[in-house]
Amino acid sequence: MSETLRVGVAGIGTVGAGTLRLLETHADRIAERAGRRIVVTAVSARDRRRDRGIDLTGVRWYQDAAALAADPEVDVVVELIGGSEGVARALVEAAIAAGKPVVTANKALLAIHGTQLARAAEAAGVPIAFEAAVAGGIPVIKGLRESLAGNALSRVYGILNGTCNYILTTMRREQREFGEVLAEAQRLGYAEADPSFDVDGIDTAHKLAVLTATAFGTEVDFAGVHVEGIRHVSALDIAYADELGFRIKLLGIARRTDHGIEQRVHPCMVPVRTPIAHVEGVFNAVVAEGDFVGRVVMEGRGAGAGPTASAVVADLIDVARNRSVPTFGRPAALLAPAEPAPMERHRGCYYIRLMVVDRPGVIADVTAALRDEEVSMESMLQRGRAPGEAVAVVLTTHETEEARMRRALARVGALGTVLEPPRTIRIEDL
Repeated sequence: MSETLRVGVAGIGTVGAGTLRLLETHADRIAERAGRRIVVTAVSARDRRRDRGIDLTGVRWYQDAAALAADPEVDVVVELIGGSEGVARALVEAAIAAGKPVVTANKALLAIHGTQLARAAEAAGVPIAFEAAVAGGIPVIKGLRESLAGNALSRVYGILNGTCNYILTTMRREQREFGEVLAEAQRLGYAEADPSFDVDGIDTAHKLAVLTATAFGTEVDFAGVHVEGIRHVSALDIAYADELGFRIKLLGIARRTDHGIEQRVHPCMVPVRTPIAHVEGVFNAVVAEGDFVGRVVMEGRGAGAGPTASAVVADLIDVARNRSVPTFGRPAALLAPAEPAPMERHRGCYYIRLMVVDRPGVIADVTAALRDEEVSMESMLQRGRAPGEAVAVVLTTHETEEARMRRALARVGALGTVLEPPRTIRIEDL
């Protein structure tokens, strides 16, 4: 067996501790697959006194994470700090400058600086491996970048945030409202004390930007992602979705269009017959569509110590074997410029829920506003009567352009008989 691969790990939180535990638990198995021993020789974290349940005896400790990259007894740097700037970015840049491979789980860093880092790594002749950055233990990056490399991909989409999927699943199963389920998710540890990154769609958008570059060979374009979260989804919307034959999921969707590459994150109504409709709880799923392979569905645990550590160690085995491919699947110089499709040009069907005063002529006014923008209504639901009081009316439309729908909804929302802003969820043909 050849020389040991010496690893420096920066960030010993949930994932970092899980990675060290996995490397120790399956040391012999990993050595067989890597062709040599993989040993952690140095670590960096803010709190040295914290008990992480792992033995760090004999491992060098760095208070300054960036200094870890200069350690002559570190061959590869594992960055598990997180965040697009600060220490994480400095460490990765220092590792590349020192000619050392990088393994990272940092989707935010890649979403914001991925193109720049890919160019720097290529110039230095070292790989950046990031299987753990998207969908935890699901091997989606390797799947897109290597297994499906012979295909022209037309669309990639998925459930990329387990917190949101847990919330939406629980709201449906238990007929509870968003705020109540979010509070429970925080108590259970599925949601952060500040859940904004998750429930407002930013985490999913980071991951989607990375997936898009990997799937389509483009520069990373986080700024081109249209982002909406799930705060406005109500138990009433979920009940109507069930009645209409849909499930509501927060999806990240990237696809090629005549206007460029469309990247969008928002709640979607997906038909119950589709596989992704049945991905529940904290699980993630990614679907890729290629011209030769057709549709490929990958599902599994998208976060947590074990699944994410599994992805980190898989990347370390590739590094140990000297297996590498360009960061986003093609040489950095050949990454296509980002050409985002304007969200206003998106075409699709829509679910609309209105709270209106129940009196004659209301529906005629609503349908006139839709008609004037050439939005064709497919169906309408209204349950019960309450003359002079507020009632819910649900409409679904045939395919139309986003810009037309926005103008129509502005007109509908301005009607005196419409009591609150229209709630809209896009219907996806998957």
